Amino acid sequence: MKSPRISEYQIIEISENVCNLKKQEADWILKIDIVEQGDRLELVEQDFEGQCNSECKTIERACQDVMDYSDTDVAEYLYKTKPDLDSLKSFLCKDLTKACSKTPPPVPKNRAPGEPFVAKSSKEAEMEKLMRSMQGMPGAPGMQMYSREDLMNQKFGDGDGDGDGDGDDDDDDDEGGFPSKLGKVIREKESKKNDWKQGIIKGIQDTSKSLKNHANRVSRRMRKWWAQWKKSSSKTAGKKEL
Repeated sequence: MKSPRISEYQIIEISENVCNLKKQEADWILKIDIVEQGDRLELVEQDFEGQCNSECKTIERACQDVMDYSDTDVAEYLYKTKPDLDSLKSFLCKDLTKACSKTPPPVPKNRAPGEPFVAKSSKEAEMEKLMRSMQGMPGAPGMQMYSREDLMNQKFGDGDGDGDGDGDDDDDDDEGGFPSKLGKVIREKESKKNDWKQGIIKGIQDTSKSLKNHANRVSRRMRKWWAQWKKSSSKTAGKKEL
C-alpha cells in the first residue's frame, strides 16, 4: 500500500515546530540525554521520554539557534529533494548555517555533571499530551500546562472525593483545583460532541421525513394523472367505436 503524500504545508508546520517543546513535533527532544564523554558532550537517544529539566531546555535552545529563520528553507528542501538524513544534516549544518563550521570547545574540567535522565511514566506522558492538546481549545480558556509535581500530586478518577461527581466543582478552581477544571472541560467537550451528534441525527430524520412527504406527494400526483389519462383514453376509444 502506497503511503500518503505529505503536503508542503505539513512539512512547513513540522519545520516550524520541531524546536518548540510546546508542540508535538518537538517530542524527540524529550528522549535525548546529554552525556559527558571525557572532555566533550554527546547526545544519546533513549527509548522513552524523560523529564524535561535544564538539559531538555538546553537542547531546545540549541535547536532554535540552528534553525533560526531557516525553517522555510528546510521545508522547501525536504519537499523538493526528499533527502536522506546525512544530506539534510549537511544542508542545514553547512549550507544554510555555520553551526558545524567550528569544533566545539572542550568541556571545562570543573563543570558539574549533568542531571540524570529520568524516564516518565506512561500515564504521566499521556496526561501531559492531553493537557497540551487542550491548549487554546474553545472549551478550555483557563487551562494551563502543569508541572510533573502538579500532575503527580493530583488525584484523578474515582478517588476519595466527596459526592458522586455531579456536584458543583467550581469552588476548587480558585485553589488551583486541576481535577475540577479537567472534569469541567471534558464534560463541556462531551456535551458539545453529543449536541453535534444529535444535530446530525435530527438533520437525517428531518431530511428523511421531507423526502417521504415529497415522495407521497409525487405518488398522489402520479396516481391522479394516471386515473385522468385512463379516463381520457376510455372516452377517446368510445368515440372511435361510435
